[in-house]
Amino acid sequence: MNFFKILFKNRRLALQLGKNDFRNRFANTSLGSIWGFLQPFVFMMTYVIVFQYILKTGSSGPYPYVVWFLPGMAMWMFCSDAILQASNSIRNYSYLVKKVVFPVDIIPIISLTSSSFIGLFLFLIATIASIAFKYIPNVLNLVYIIFSAYCFIIAFTRFTSALTTLVPDFAQLLNILMQLFMWFTPIVWNLSMIEGKIIVLFKCFPFTYLVEGIRQAFINSTIITEHNGLYTFIFWGITIFMFIWGNYIFKKSKKDFADVL
Repeated sequence: MNFFKILFKNRRLALQLGKNDFRNRFANTSLGSIWGFLQPFVFMMTYVIVFQYILKTGSSGPYPYVVWFLPGMAMWMFCSDAILQASNSIRNYSYLVKKVVFPVDIIPIISLTSSSFIGLFLFLIATIASIAFKYIPNVLNLVYIIFSAYCFIIAFTRFTSALTTLVPDFAQLLNILMQLFMWFTPIVWNLSMIEGKIIVLFKCFPFTYLVEGIRQAFINSTIITEHNGLYTFIFWGITIFMFIWGNYIFKKSKKDFADVL
């Protein structure tokens, strides 16, 4: 498709601008980019302390809470940050849209690249913590689920970046939706807490697939698709549908971006 051709042609540009974007987020602080890693790290550790040692939820089942929780939270924080940043990216880079000839299609990828630095750092923290508890992640499963996350984020933000550009209020609605998605995704609670057929609905949720998938990569040596064949099919069906639909909306709306910015 045309999007992938543009992305491949401008991959180095997207990577370089992504690096600059990450540095510019914290350009006015003395610690600079360190804040980008420190903030999510403290956030994750706070959840561990509260839920394991204060509330003592015990939602991790037979596994150490840190090994169960950190991979799932790392996945969520990466997805959330990438989606919110990429969805607002065209407005943030309005000068590229209005003043120069620039491949607008790659602008959300610039923000996704920027968010990747934090995401990969969080995955590294989860890996180190898991190894400390003698849980070695399955590398193939880990690569697969991170690749799946990238595909879903790109598909999701093809639509949201276009809509946020045309309707600025959607950015506020998206912030609310992401907060709701967090609590409806089994990040701090376990799917085993749900009874009845409603658990099937939760398992069909793309964020659930990603969070549970990365946990399985850390605590289960079997192939992710081995026990999740149906939900793998559903996840990729949703992702492909969202990309086709989002790509249509993006291409249709692209000509109006310069006018509304």
